[in-house]
Amino acid sequence: MKTWLRELPKVELHLHIEGSLEPELMFSLAARNGVDLPYASVDEVRAAYDFSDLQSFLALYYQGMRVLRTEQDFHDLAMAYLGRAHEDGVVHVELSFDPQAHLSRGVELAVPFEGLRRAMRQAEREWGMTTALIMSFLRDREALEAMDVLERAAPWYEVIDAVGLDSAEVGNPPAKFAAVFERARELGIARVAHAGEEGPAAYISEALDVLDIRRIDHGVACLQDPQLVARLRETQIPLTVCPLSNMRLKVVDRMADHPLPAIIDQGVKVTLNSDDPAYFGGGVLDNYLACLDAFGWDREMFKRLAGNAIDVAFMPESRRSELLERLSRC
Repeated sequence: MKTWLRELPKVELHLHIEGSLEPELMFSLAARNGVDLPYASVDEVRAAYDFSDLQSFLALYYQGMRVLRTEQDFHDLAMAYLGRAHEDGVVHVELSFDPQAHLSRGVELAVPFEGLRRAMRQAEREWGMTTALIMSFLRDREALEAMDVLERAAPWYEVIDAVGLDSAEVGNPPAKFAAVFERARELGIARVAHAGEEGPAAYISEALDVLDIRRIDHGVACLQDPQLVARLRETQIPLTVCPLSNMRLKVVDRMADHPLPAIIDQGVKVTLNSDDPAYFGGGVLDNYLACLDAFGWDREMFKRLAGNAIDVAFMPESRRSELLERLSRC
């Protein structure tokens, strides 16, 4: 079954590229760029990965990304993850990045854009892997700053497949960014948003109503509101669920307690993703395997979940048809 799941054509929709920074690469980039780290070894970094909640994770997450300074750094970061994903049978990856976290350190927009884009093109040449790029806004910062970033990103509008909303959810409701997402809609850019991870189900409804999003990142709190569940079932707006992330951030205590089976039983469209694989226990394949161990799903269920991700990915229709055909042959 593990071999079959590895060979299944999988699509990654919810991936923060800064969260794919493995400790080994973190130390390598720190040495290259002369950045001092508050850790003496790779093992010490890994020992710090015992998070109590989302905020404790974010503190380490932002600490680690300080090593990302140059276009080559972002290229190397993306290639390292895309290579691991390819080995795990991932055929399409949607990379989200946080420009505000880099701008605040003096790293200009062109640096992550050009570095990531170069890696995305290389992955397609080397492995036939397709990719999409999501520019996310930090919800714990001011909406005016997000609007400024969106306007400054004009030279790259043609390569931005969607804008997103991430970081600390509690106390930062989606409506805070209504004007930013309306501007993205005017520009013809698709919209996704984190909602219902640590925040309530009401944040999911608000993201749908106010931000006009196409996908909900996480969304596991939806079961709090039966009317919302019915809406998700009827509209088939997908949830990009990250099971290992939810466990590591104490959204659930153990995989057996995860609401995924109940959400799926309600007819909601669900996909499996890794979120921040360096910090949360692995990539997409690891999340599939964790669900296999916890829920004992059969091959048809995993094909259904993989098909859901292909259905809603940002990709040309010709590529979508190709991947669905590959999936049908598994």
